[in-house]
Amino acid sequence: MARFGRVVTAMVTPFNADGSLNLDGARRLAKWLQDNGNDGLVVAGTTGESPVLTDDERLSLFAAVTEAVTIPVIAGTGTNDTAHSVLMTKEATKLGVAGILAVTPYYNRPPQSGIEGHMRAMAASTNLPVVVYDIPARTGRKIATSLILKLANEVSNIVALKDAAGNPAESAVLMSQAPAGFELYSGDDGLTLPFMAIGGSGVIGVATHWTGQDHQEMFALWEKGDVNGARRVNARMLESFAFETGDDNPNPLPSKAMMNVLGLQVGEARLPMGPSPAGLEERAKKVLENLRAARAASN
Repeated sequence: MARFGRVVTAMVTPFNADGSLNLDGARRLAKWLQDNGNDGLVVAGTTGESPVLTDDERLSLFAAVTEAVTIPVIAGTGTNDTAHSVLMTKEATKLGVAGILAVTPYYNRPPQSGIEGHMRAMAASTNLPVVVYDIPARTGRKIATSLILKLANEVSNIVALKDAAGNPAESAVLMSQAPAGFELYSGDDGLTLPFMAIGGSGVIGVATHWTGQDHQEMFALWEKGDVNGARRVNARMLESFAFETGDDNPNPLPSKAMMNVLGLQVGEARLPMGPSPAGLEERAKKVLENLRAARAASN
């Protein structure tokens, strides 16, 4: 089993109707995710709307969710300011989280040397395991494979990569050279099954908000050597993967709509992301209906 489990959800952040942080909602959602197939949670990642959370809100979320569940909680403490990221990492470490998610500094597009310095500084500020997060579509900068390998070999608590770079062939190169114990998490739900073929450990997902049990079934089949069975389960989830983000309804709008449909009341996204366009919850209901029908048909 991977350090943080196979199925980890990048959790949405619940807000009240007035846009304020809903800590009770975060606790309820975290418990529900734990009960519905999740081995771990990422709090205050991009899906959790970290750019629009204050430092106090993020720290309150880390504390509330960690207290609410027994599964590992990974704290999203990275920003595009190294000193700020170090401060948030130190504060999160005090709260009992299980790990740190360190995203590539975004917008300022640093050189690889700057990314290296940033990641080393974050890792040095905690004794917790650190998951490097590579998502060039949002950050504007790809972390070079050579740099990931250097960090994995030289920094003892950099233990995993959340890979949302969308290049499985390059990820295969990484895993062929990575040190023993270094873990690869798919950061793109649609690439999770291909990543398993190159040595992936699991997924840090978005659709996993409602497909946690499906993912667990897919992983179990894969590990038994039933590749065709794993492919069938993956196919069952393709509509959910297509729904989870898009130009008209970017992540996390669809996941928030789905959680509201499921009765978890996570509210709308804050500006500039939200509110959701009309009809999104109706689409969520249809996706859920189709998923449930596909599950039933496979039993």
